[in-house]
Amino acid sequence: MTQIHDLTVTELAAAIRTGQASSAEITDHYLDRIDRLGEQVGAFYTVTHELAREQAAMADKAVAATRTNGDGADSLPPLTGVPIPIKDLNMVAGVRLTYGSAVLADNVATEDDYVVEHLKAAGIVITGKTATPEFGLPCYTETKIGPPARTPWDLNRSAGGSSGGAAAAVASGLAPAAQGSDGGGSIRIPSSVCGLFGIKPTRGRISQGPLMPDLAGLSTDGPLARTVADAALLLDAMTGNHLGDMYTLPPLPRGESFLGYAGREPGKLRIARSLTTVIDGAEVHPDCVAAYEDASALLAALGHEVEEVDLPFPEEAVPSFITLWYAMATLAPITPDQEGELLPLTRYLRAEGLKLSAAELQFAEAILQGSVRVALNALSGYDAILTPTLALPPRPVGWFDEVEPAENFERQKRFTPWTALYNLSGQPAVSVPLYWTAEGLPIGIMLAGRIADEATLISLSAQLEAARPWQDRHPPIWQLLSGPALFALAAPGPSAG
Repeated sequence: MTQIHDLTVTELAAAIRTGQASSAEITDHYLDRIDRLGEQVGAFYTVTHELAREQAAMADKAVAATRTNGDGADSLPPLTGVPIPIKDLNMVAGVRLTYGSAVLADNVATEDDYVVEHLKAAGIVITGKTATPEFGLPCYTETKIGPPARTPWDLNRSAGGSSGGAAAAVASGLAPAAQGSDGGGSIRIPSSVCGLFGIKPTRGRISQGPLMPDLAGLSTDGPLARTVADAALLLDAMTGNHLGDMYTLPPLPRGESFLGYAGREPGKLRIARSLTTVIDGAEVHPDCVAAYEDASALLAALGHEVEEVDLPFPEEAVPSFITLWYAMATLAPITPDQEGELLPLTRYLRAEGLKLSAAELQFAEAILQGSVRVALNALSGYDAILTPTLALPPRPVGWFDEVEPAENFERQKRFTPWTALYNLSGQPAVSVPLYWTAEGLPIGIMLAGRIADEATLISLSAQLEAARPWQDRHPPIWQLLSGPALFALAAPGPSAG
């Protein structure tokens, strides 16, 4: 027998559609696990018990209606009744929105982000808002709002960031999948340290509106999940543009879906691989090298052509990216009298950003665009690019904050020397959980693809998943029961219909 939280998103959706389980039962199961285990991993800032139960009841009514009106379950939205939490950088109307900052601890959103609208339209049940660092700026999730987000594989270590709470929730069995966002690696970093599959889509695939500016195009929303198919299904739901978006992409051809690509063979691909970085002082840990070499061997064994390259991103791009990051820190909705309430790293980044002139910011953007043009042309002959996701295994909680903010930022750069490259270029990129260390810590590998070609990355990742399954590999907290009312389901088939 299978516990509810053992089921994938596609399996849960199928169970709800067929009446094997109700959304109310599934939602209560997850809310109970969140209430009992959430503090241990620091996954949530806000749990929306009432909203979730209302949405679950509506989902069950919608399922029942298909039986009485003869429409059939296929008429339901694809994620009907499935609990999916939202990152606390995104607006959910009527729900607290802290942006990870104690300054905004009582802030409540008045409308939904477009990506939330899309997920609601797909039928999700929102169980809460997941933990994120202050304004999503660092690559770890430790704030004044709640306990640190911890990887459930070792509760002394960080779940990463900025989608740290989302990853901690999914890896601990507190959510079947989660929405996250990625401006410099913020989906892929926590996916790597929590043993999950995460997708940073192509720039323009998902709308950043209605309020979040997409001026530099660094950040995008995306899914974190336990399986490639689940992530693809969520990506299908999130996708879409709105009037006013600066960056847009055409939809997939009629009849195509990202979920469909998760069931297709990728064919023989030409894959570049590299360990080179443009970050001074970045040294790749032996465990991360081992994961990279292991993935390279697996890709070759699957019939792909794997070639050594030097990544063509110039070193001068690094200070220009940092300039943009400093500037992004100044966008936080903070008044001058609130500056003292911010965390030291946030104050440091904002202070650096406020020193910038408009000319300096424009010049940094120009350098970055030129760098990206060179890199995209140099890599255009490859279907995918392989690197480790991170240069180090999961870091201990407190490791970044034990030093002064400037050195903290340097540590973050050395920890994540590859992820931001694809935020600069706009390319899609995924973190794939293929490797665990002798100590039981997950180490992700990263694959980046051509602009607008998430499909190839999804097919390739699904092929890797089939060759080296990870879905049933869980940390110890996974087996902890929610309470005496916990029950089991026989697992339904793998399709959501």
